[in-house]
Amino acid sequence: MSASPLRVQVPMRWGDMDAYGHVNNVNLIRLMEEARIAGFGVPGGTGAPGLSPKADIFSAVPAGVQILVVEHRVRYSRPLEYRNVPVNVDLWVANIKPASFDICYEFRDPVEDFLCVKASTTLAYFDPSNGRVQRLSPAEREGLAAYEGEPTFAK
Repeated sequence: MSASPLRVQVPMRWGDMDAYGHVNNVNLIRLMEEARIAGFGVPGGTGAPGLSPKADIFSAVPAGVQILVVEHRVRYSRPLEYRNVPVNVDLWVANIKPASFDICYEFRDPVEDFLCVKASTTLAYFDPSNGRVQRLSPAEREGLAAYEGEPTFAK
């Protein structure tokens, strides 16, 4: 990985747990979203102002353009057990293409720091006014490249 990953902490909720004491696979996708927002900012000017993200990679997105999820990939190596402390999530960018890129995640146990889950989310910029995916501008690509590392999964 060329860039150091950003580490964020995401609270786990009691309701995230399944009958086995693990974070349920459906709720893991929500944790991925929370980690992405904590690390890289609110996409497309949505929501009200709050705490600044660690790295706002979406600040160059033109007004009116949406950032949509294209794909999620998740691989579990160990159960992510519910704990009453936030889970550690390392984030970085990979697979920067003309019109999409991946956010990569590694979820680590918050007490013992062992790897539990590797995941990625492919995002694309979408212009609802014309119904088309937008190509990334040079400024957007440059902003993403500052956090670029090796892909979680080979494509």
